[in-house]
Formats: sequence, C-alpha cells, structure tokens
Amino acid sequence: MLKDDIYIVSIIPARAGSKGVINKNLRKLNGIELLNWSIKASLKTPQVNRTIVSTDSQEYAEIALKNGAEVPFTRPKNISQDNSTDLEMILHSLEFFKSEGKIPDLILHLRPTSPLRNPKKISESIGVAVANKNRITALRSIQEMSETAYKSFEIGENGRLISVFTHSGDLDNSNVNRQAFPKTYVANGYVDILFPEFILSSQRIHGNSVMPFLTENIIEVDSEFDLQQLESMEESLHTYSNYLFGA
Repeated sequence: MLKDDIYIVSIIPARAGSKGVINKNLRKLNGIELLNWSIKASLKTPQVNRTIVSTDSQEYAEIALKNGAEVPFTRPKNISQDNSTDLEMILHSLEFFKSEGKIPDLILHLRPTSPLRNPKKISESIGVAVANKNRITALRSIQEMSETAYKSFEIGENGRLISVFTHSGDLDNSNVNRQAFPKTYVANGYVDILFPEFILSSQRIHGNSVMPFLTENIIEVDSEFDLQQLESMEESLHTYSNYLFGA
C-alpha cells in the first residue's frame, strides 16, 4: 500500500504538566526523549503521510519540530488537563484538518508513554485496519496479561475482597490454575488506529466494533519504576534503538 492510496496521519499527544512522572514526555530513555521515540516510529512507517504532535507546550513543540514532526496547531489548555480525554484531543485535531480542507482517512494514535515500537509492526496494523475498515470502528493494540483478569479482586464495601467478575466474596474458585480461565488482554498504547469519519459522526473515539491487534508485551511509562524497568532492558533498548535511530 503506497502513501498515495490513503491519507494517514499520526497524532502524538504530548501535553505538559504530568504529575505522576514530571515532564514525562521529555524524560529520556537510552538518552532519547520519550516523545522522540514515538516521532521516529511514525516517521519510519512508510504508509504515514504526516507526523503531528498535539501539545500545549512551546518547549515540547520546539523539540518535536527539531526531531522531524509537525506542530501546526497548539492544543488549548482547557483540553490539556489531567482529566482531559483522548476524544477531546482528537476532535481538536480534526478541526484543524477541516480547516485545511482534507480530513485523514486514518489516524494513528501513538502515545509517547509506549516507546518501544517496531515500525514494521505499525505498518502491519495499518494493513489490518485498512482490510477491515468497513467492518470495524477502530483498531487497538493489546498484549496478553501475565495474570488473567478473572483472578482479579476488588475491595468490597465491607472491606473484604470480592471477585471483580462475580462480585462474590467466595474466592476459592480464583485459586485454580490460570490456564482454567480465558486469556485476557490489556491495551498497551503500541498503536491505536482511528477512523475520523466514525469519530465525527458518533462523537466516540473507539466505538463498539474494535479490532484487536496483538503485539509483544511492552512497558508503558506511568511511573518512575516503569522508566527504571525500561532502562534495565539493555537488549530490547538496543534492538528498538536500531529500528528507530540506527546503530
């Protein structure tokens, strides 16, 4: 599939002001900002026509531009808060594309918090999304959970453990081998593929017919511990650095 066949844009969200990990998007992994890992993954995906960073920060914008991304608009502060949603960010981006007179056929949503990506895998996800575009409302990357969610608990109103799925306090069934339960998966931020036509008509970002795209297990950066784990993965860092930045 050539670039001219379909108009594909990557949107990389990078708001300032994260609290869990201060300046998270600019924290360095293997000496390179998390933001730049996502920019390079997009730039090295051959089907992608444009790589755009959505940010409310002039500092972030300058770093994005230096590393080859576009920053054609500034995200307003009122949709760059801790409780702001992905839908708000994407709708704001779509308003820009409307003003240009050309809305993308597909949007790749690439979060800086999932830095370890192979552009070949992103290309594969685009092929899957395009092949199924008339039957799905979005595509989301997932990875198998190391422990099935069927063995997960909540703390009930009485302060005792209850099963997430049955809401029962009888937990003996949770002790059987995990192989007795269905496999469960978690979205991992490797790549989400969105359909602007669906978003604009439904005001929803993923909808109710989402195609799963299974990837290798990766680490998302939500804490200092996550960064430390990534830094300790020397072999993986070397492999992904070669994919994105060369040897």
